[in-house]
Amino acid sequence: MSGLALAMFVGLFAWGQDIVGYDDPQGKVQLALLATFSFGLMVGYRANR
Repeated sequence: MSGLALAMFVGLFAWGQDIVGYDDPQGKVQLALLATFSFGLMVGYRANR
């Protein structure tokens, strides 16, 4: 499951504008993707502890 999440994150982060078609000249969508993925990693790590 984490491999799928990592692949989706990398795909959306790198090619999200082409795949989804959002307009993000200032990079705020990429920042939100990075923050969401980071928070998900932290929560997942704490849940497994």
